[in-house]
Amino acid sequence: MDTTIRFRIAMEEDVSEIVQMLADDELGRKRERYEQPLPSCYLEAFQAIDQDHNNELVVAEKSEEVIGVLQLTYIPYLTYQGGWRALIESVRVHSRARGSGIGEQLMVWAIQRAKEKGCHVVQLTTDKQRPDAHRFYKKLGFVDSHEGMKYHL
Repeated sequence: MDTTIRFRIAMEEDVSEIVQMLADDELGRKRERYEQPLPSCYLEAFQAIDQDHNNELVVAEKSEEVIGVLQLTYIPYLTYQGGWRALIESVRVHSRARGSGIGEQLMVWAIQRAKEKGCHVVQLTTDKQRPDAHRFYKKLGFVDSHEGMKYHL
């Protein structure tokens, strides 16, 4: 059995598995709609991400099965002398694979990818209701240096 974790850009046929992972926790169940057929809004969002050269939807794959996902968005700024940032969002590992180090490998891969793209910082947001995620990101070296705010429309 192949135990190698492979990272690649997501394909449209991965969207259903990705949405299933996004919906598979307490917070995700409140905001996602994993059902078959999959609501068209997810495929429309995938198309927009896939066509935007500053966005990458990345999956972690083991034995040809999607077991993790995150979205990387590259953002140009005037600050830091016109520097680029990478924003990591929608990080999920399949529930049966959590605690096996896949999330850490996925994040290390994403940080390296951001370096390759010339980013000077990697940032992310994580819900205040996810203390385990906070510990995970801090273990990886992320610092809660700013207070994030959102305005839902």
